[in-house]
Amino acid sequence: QVQLVESGGGLVQPGGSLRLSCAASGTIFMLYAMGWYRQAPGKERELVAGITAGGSPNYADSVKGRFTISRDNAKNTVYLQMNSLGPEDTAVYYCALHRSRTVTMVPNYWGQGTQVTVSS
Repeated sequence: QVQLVESGGGLVQPGGSLRLSCAASGTIFMLYAMGWYRQAPGKERELVAGITAGGSPNYADSVKGRFTISRDNAKNTVYLQMNSLGPEDTAVYYCALHRSRTVTMVPNYWGQGTQVTVSS
């Protein structure tokens, strides 16, 4: 059974940084693409960043230059480093696994989510 467990969310001041982690189990992690999504109150869930099985990243325009996605296949973990955070980044952040080498339209598995709140 595939499980994804996020950690690292919390409250941060505008301009601050956070690093989210997502540990995967129950699957051959290195074979699959991973994504970080977020959902703000009243808004649809959106893809923030994705990373292919080969390690190639892609980003939503709203986070380019501020967020970095990476993966450590030895630890079955994907990370999201978030810098220069603003109130618009406040959301529940979810990691997801795509049973494909690239990010597809619909992930196959979701984590439980971790809250990120950017506020002074």
